[in-house]
Amino acid sequence: MDEFVDAALALADAPGIYAVVFAFTLLDAFLVIVPSETLVVALGALAMSTGSPSVWILVPVAAVAAVAGDSLTYVIGRGLRRRGTGWSRRPRVAAVLEWARTALDRRAAAVLLTARFVPFGRIAVNLTAGSTGFRYSRFLPLTAVAGVCWAGYNVAVGGFFGVWFSHNPALAVVLSVVVAVCAGVLLDRASAFVARR
Repeated sequence: MDEFVDAALALADAPGIYAVVFAFTLLDAFLVIVPSETLVVALGALAMSTGSPSVWILVPVAAVAAVAGDSLTYVIGRGLRRRGTGWSRRPRVAAVLEWARTALDRRAAAVLLTARFVPFGRIAVNLTAGSTGFRYSRFLPLTAVAGVCWAGYNVAVGGFFGVWFSHNPALAVVLSVVVAVCAGVLLDRASAFVARR
């Protein structure tokens, strides 16, 4: 964790920090190993405790990258549909895809907004949206709202700790990341609990 904090502190003033945020967030849409939430939360803490980077640039960059990444994942799902891959014809997979399509048709806003905050859920929902033929004209505005909410939330969590621990930016980063990770785990468990009902 110390290496991450040191890297975040060094990166906060770097001219390319927004490009790094964009790349991490874009890749995180389909490669969960890229920690975009952690980066955005940490930079939110630094923004409020040190004044750098700018919150007014950080939030829109993270939001646009989230939407771009979700859209790219949707397109990948659409490609899977066009190819008619064998996995999608298996009875169990077909049933899950049908359930997801129905859920998206009935509760698209709730499903897409919730999935944006659940790493593997986000990938599954966006791939399913593309592969089941969910209209992109409906997907894009919903994923845009989800992306803005996600970026704002992560910067706000970091910013909260950045304000309270402005005298110690490293502590602000560590605490904000721990809280964000715990919140993500709780949301993941809550959504799994609701799905089982």
